[in-house]
Amino acid sequence: MKNKTCIIICGATASGKTAAAIEVAKFYNTEIISADSRQCFKELGIAVAKPNAVELNIVPHHFINSHSIQDNFTAADYESYALQTVENIFAKKDTAVMVGGTGLYIKAFTNGLDAIPPIAESIKNEIVKNYTDFGIVWLQEKIQQEDILFFEKGETQNPHRLIRALEVIRGTGKSILVQQQNIKKERSFNIIKIGLELERDLLYNNINNRVDAMVAAGLLQEAKDLYQYRNLNALQTVGYRELFDAIDNKTTTDKAIELIKQNTRHYAKRQMTWFKKDAEILWVKPHNILEEIQKLY
Repeated sequence: MKNKTCIIICGATASGKTAAAIEVAKFYNTEIISADSRQCFKELGIAVAKPNAVELNIVPHHFINSHSIQDNFTAADYESYALQTVENIFAKKDTAVMVGGTGLYIKAFTNGLDAIPPIAESIKNEIVKNYTDFGIVWLQEKIQQEDILFFEKGETQNPHRLIRALEVIRGTGKSILVQQQNIKKERSFNIIKIGLELERDLLYNNINNRVDAMVAAGLLQEAKDLYQYRNLNALQTVGYRELFDAIDNKTTTDKAIELIKQNTRHYAKRQMTWFKKDAEILWVKPHNILEEIQKLY
């Protein structure tokens, strides 16, 4: 099936991925698979910047509002889901589009992941509760004590990666880095990776403006509605964590909003660090994406 191609559009949050993916999918008359680890949850809305109803109607989307925050969904689950979905698209089309900023999901889809034994829910719940109570510093301290390999080589500024690493070391006794051997699996279709890159000042301005728009759209009320689920892994997300602290009177709403902007900027930086390590990604400006893809495909 090497005559089939999946075009992957990646990059930092607020870089214009949704609009670019829709433009490309319309051009090739095909469908989009999201590679965002939060937009799949139907209970989450404003904070995760899902495509809006108009955008979802323009092009068929997969992995948007497809799961519940109660679901235990891993990168390995995403690999299976996305491979099956792309096969379904290829049964009708020669081209598929994937878009998102969750680098591990994209890696799972393109390279595959090594299987890791299931982790007990009690271990997961305890880690998330402690993170909720004591923050990222607690995670970093525990990783340093329990998984020095990950502490030295892993993403120690990313709470999601820290939580997962701590789950695995406690649940299996082995570092997640030992169990991820990075043996690339062969895919039966072609893959083109396109990264969207903006000037840093423009990207950060986009982020700040988007947070302001989220607040105006009712982000605080959304956080209040989800507060009862704050210990779930799906809610360990920028935009919710900060407002949960405001709801708990640990900070003010204004300070929480400023922290959302700051943490989103930090997240964007981590995303770019991850993607820049992939030499297969062609970096383009959002407005040039079709032109650049047509040079390759």
